[in-house]
Amino acid sequence: MRITERGVGLIRRYEGLRLTAYLDAVGVPTIGYGHTKTARMGQTIAADQAETLLRADLRQFEAGAALLLKRPVKPSQFDALVSFAFNVGLDIDADSKAEGLGDSTLLALVNAGCDQDAAAEFLKWNRAGGRALLGLTRRRLTEAQLYLEDL
Repeated sequence: MRITERGVGLIRRYEGLRLTAYLDAVGVPTIGYGHTKTARMGQTIAADQAETLLRADLRQFEAGAALLLKRPVKPSQFDALVSFAFNVGLDIDADSKAEGLGDSTLLALVNAGCDQDAAAEFLKWNRAGGRALLGLTRRRLTEAQLYLEDL
């Protein structure tokens, strides 16, 4: 599955575009639309580079979300899950500690077909650095609404 342009727009809106590297809420160097993999402080990029980085990052999160899903989902649900994973991480590892989508109760409920309960789980992921952030709360509400939209 691929994220739709609507899902990409959600990510763009909540990540924001920053052409100069900055430290995110937990101190990770970030640039463009939430790109962290190769970001370094002092770095600057052009808007088209930010878009290229976003598209490359999205391929990783689309593939990871598809791997974690054990049942078919609607495009709006996939968009919400990719946006969520883009922000909190995929968490595809051997442990069972919920550090992102992979070991989350959210994913377990999605895979069990408990869509209403899964949507409620988005809102539990509104913290960074131990504190609730208004921007994350808004993003999680938007993702939850999108997740339920086509049901």
